[in-house]
Amino acid sequence: MSGAFGKCFDPTGARYGVPTYPWRLAPDGLATRRQLRARGLRPGGQPIAAQVMRVNRRAGGVRVGYLYRIDLARPVRPMTSRKWGALALAMLARRTCPRCRLDVGYCIPRSHGICGMCLVVEEQRTT
Repeated sequence: MSGAFGKCFDPTGARYGVPTYPWRLAPDGLATRRQLRARGLRPGGQPIAAQVMRVNRRAGGVRVGYLYRIDLARPVRPMTSRKWGALALAMLARRTCPRCRLDVGYCIPRSHGICGMCLVVEEQRTT
């Protein structure tokens, strides 16, 4: 057994307080949040049942993914019309340039804060 595998294998939970398995070797009946979401489920307030762990040899740290029991998971709540409306307004705000006030059709990068056309005009103005 390699050192990385031994560090990540703790099925009793004695070392980390929760059962720990190596990456991709979790037992059946457990899933991450993303895996639950792909099945149309959510954790539904249940506690973390286990975790999967992977050692990053290059950086020296570990990556952890929490696992939940599938049999205790609940269905995802459907989106209401008000939630869809709020999401549409939020996306419109992300697509609207604060300088020219136009909906540019894509999310404006936070690094620039303005649309591509305004950015080009600003660069031409500075040179």
